[in-house]
Amino acid sequence: MTSHITHIWRLLKWGRILARHGALRGIERDPLTPAPVRRLVRIARLGARVPRQPRYADAFQAIGPAAIKLGQTLATRPDLVGEEAANDLLRLQDALPPVPFDTIRAQIEQSFGRPIEALYSRFDEAPVGAASIAQVHRALTTDGRDVAVKVIRPGVIDQFNRDIQTYEWAAAHIEQLGGEVARLRPRLVIANLKRWTARELDLRREAASASELAEAMEAMPGYRIPAIDWDRTSGKVMTMEWIDGIKIADRAALVAAGHDMKDLAARLVNAFLRQAIAEGFFHADMHQGNLFVTASGEIVAIDFGIMGRIDRRARMWLAEILYGLITGNYKRVAEIHFEAQYVPAHHNVAEFATALRAVGEPMRGKAASELSVGGMLDGLFAITRDFDMQTQPHLLLLQKTMVMVEGVAHSLDPDINMWETSGPYVKGWLRDELGPEAKAADTLIENWRTLQRLPGLIRRIEDAFPEKGGAPPPPPLAEVKLIRVGGGWRYALVAVVAAVAGVGATLLLSSSL
Repeated sequence: MTSHITHIWRLLKWGRILARHGALRGIERDPLTPAPVRRLVRIARLGARVPRQPRYADAFQAIGPAAIKLGQTLATRPDLVGEEAANDLLRLQDALPPVPFDTIRAQIEQSFGRPIEALYSRFDEAPVGAASIAQVHRALTTDGRDVAVKVIRPGVIDQFNRDIQTYEWAAAHIEQLGGEVARLRPRLVIANLKRWTARELDLRREAASASELAEAMEAMPGYRIPAIDWDRTSGKVMTMEWIDGIKIADRAALVAAGHDMKDLAARLVNAFLRQAIAEGFFHADMHQGNLFVTASGEIVAIDFGIMGRIDRRARMWLAEILYGLITGNYKRVAEIHFEAQYVPAHHNVAEFATALRAVGEPMRGKAASELSVGGMLDGLFAITRDFDMQTQPHLLLLQKTMVMVEGVAHSLDPDINMWETSGPYVKGWLRDELGPEAKAADTLIENWRTLQRLPGLIRRIEDAFPEKGGAPPPPPLAEVKLIRVGGGWRYALVAVVAAVAGVGATLLLSSSL
């Protein structure tokens, strides 16, 4: 168990780095910041040269890998860190200098218990990418397949576990202060970060996520997931199909290759909607560096360390919220927030609908280039405090990914209208899921499952009420009215009974003698 002193020391050390980058100014000046936190911030920045313009992304980059992941999470939370900080944190580049090849070789050979030459006939020593958790090398398998090999950086797992322990400690103490901080649920934010990074730190889980997403997207034309080489995959090494293509960030190269930018942008948006709404399992790191376009025009996604999952009921609510905002049905959007218990019941549905209208109406009738999912989310965050809405951690990744997808789509097609592009898909899915045929199918399935549970229910009833045994049933007993004794009569009756019992015991004893 890590001591309190160790946690405080780490926080002061990280606070010092944040202070030197001006990243603590907003926390110190925010009137909602609890007094103990404000005092800790002042101690951390004591004597530091604070720049005029805060550099949040640079600060998190300087702290280390776990802080980079935390910063990427906080970039989705303008309600928690402020709009300025959230926008700057979007600059975070998950990149570090590469680990020497000898270290990578040792990691691979230790993982498989075999020389690297027994797995790969060629292995490029220079990585094609080096991030905070792992780095990727190109290789050729012994059976002649071109592959990408992702290898966990040695020591990074222990460092992550240490740092996240301190994040949990700090979040628990901050949440204990109550008030606005407790409403933002920092412990759940860190719990989600811990769960996301656990998948990234175990490459078998990342490979399984890639395989699951590939199955879910088989019916989506023009969007593909690279195949996993399971024989060359372990907890610290993952081997997958190499992708030859143009990075989706290189718009000029895509245009030169003859790709249709409008089609690519629309296909990317609909691929995300299919994952999030139809499948409930989506690639939550869809930034430009993780998306390629092949010569045939397919969009290929890589890096499946961060994945999101939403259950069917939440997806229904989400789809109705999106469609309600698209069509201006703010009353229905408000009702869904109350049905989902995102807004406490003591608030007024009509008042919340009016607040939603204040977010949605300024976007209606605007040019496509002025419409923004990110702007809509910022507006929704702004009204959460007035209606005591707690943070919904299961939607954090979705919000982050929506902003990412919108940014990539706009870079491909600056005139794309996200509402018009997503509207038909969301409407069609809702029709399929909420229409009479779907309701009838759901009823049949639910009734069939109930019938399947009946035998077990009957067995449990028999266990609770077993059959009568071989003894005959007792004869009916005459009803006897009991004397209701209260007050002093109760004590008198007890004394009489005790005296009779005493006399009886004395007679029995004398007769036996």
